[in-house]
Amino acid sequence: MVIAVVIVVAIVAGGAALLHTSLFTARVVTVTGIHPQTSTAAIVTAAGLAHRPLMINVSPSGAEARVKALPFIASARVTRHWPDGVQIAVSERIPMAMMAGRANSWSQVDGSGRILTVQPTQPTGLIQLVVSTAKGSVVPAGVGTTLPAAAGPGLQVCRTLPLAFSAQVLSITVAPDTTVDLALNSGLTVVMGTVTDLTVKYQDVASIIAHASLQGKKTIDVTVPEAPTES
Repeated sequence: MVIAVVIVVAIVAGGAALLHTSLFTARVVTVTGIHPQTSTAAIVTAAGLAHRPLMINVSPSGAEARVKALPFIASARVTRHWPDGVQIAVSERIPMAMMAGRANSWSQVDGSGRILTVQPTQPTGLIQLVVSTAKGSVVPAGVGTTLPAAAGPGLQVCRTLPLAFSAQVLSITVAPDTTVDLALNSGLTVVMGTVTDLTVKYQDVASIIAHASLQGKKTIDVTVPEAPTES
């Protein structure tokens, strides 16, 4: 019995020692998923794998949390493949709006309100989001932060705008009472009201634009979906 115990202990100790040798380091790191805004090197570094740590020291949950802290990363899954492989599967956030910031800066924002970039020039191809509260306009903070709850109605509209309609929208403005207005590239303003019944309201706007004579009109009001008006 004693000899058997000694042998088992020796095997376990030898195995533990072997795990701490260069044979079991994270030498093969692969990054999968589409991530055009985040370099592979940045992902590997954030995961703590740039210097080939011991496999036994790789914490998948810890690595995932660090990778998801990168501005554009929406999800990350880290999997160890013994003896020397680690796979990082990622997906990226998609910019959905831009906001004017401090000192003439501009921020790109995704549908959840996360600030993805802050840049000195106005981005192209994005809808401008303007959020007003009783205390003043919301100014986006630094990269990686999230907009306050007051931006929620505007972000909901950003996420749900039909593709064909979104191309006509220049800006989304949220008022202190949480109602939403849209400014179209035709010069029209769409008064959405609250963000209830958005699908019906989008259909109303599309129908009015397609079939009504809007010459001389400045506003489409779909606050009451059952009774849209133009003025």
